[in-house]
Amino acid sequence: MNQDSEFNEQRRFSRISFAADVQLVDAKGSWRSRLIDLSLKGALIAAPQDWSGQPGEHFLLELALDRDEEVVVRMEVSVSHIENDHIGFRCEHIDLDSISHLRRLVELNLGDAELLDRELSALTRGEC
Repeated sequence: MNQDSEFNEQRRFSRISFAADVQLVDAKGSWRSRLIDLSLKGALIAAPQDWSGQPGEHFLLELALDRDEEVVVRMEVSVSHIENDHIGFRCEHIDLDSISHLRRLVELNLGDAELLDRELSALTRGEC
C-alpha cells in the first residue's frame, strides 16, 4: 500500500473541491493563495509565493465565501504537510459563525446530510 492510499484511508472527513482565494496570516506577515479543497477539519491550498512555513507552525486561514468578503470562514490552523506546490492545514480552532458557514458549504457540496451528520459527530468527539 502506498503512502497516498494510507493517508486517504486515515482521512475521516470528506474533502470538497472549492475554488476560492484564501489568506494566511501570522506574526510574520500575510500571504494570498488559492484553495484547492476543504473539509470540516482542514484545508489544502496552493503554496503562496515567498511563504516559508514549516510543519507544526500556526496560522490564521481566512476564506471569503462571497465577493464582498462579508461571509468569511476563519480557522486557526497548523501546517500538517507540505508537498510540491501545496500545503495541507489541520484546523485547530474555528469559531461558531465560521463552523456554521463551513457546515453549510460542505452540506451543499456533499449532497448527503447523513454523511455530514456523521462527520460532525466525529468532529465533536475529537476523532480526527
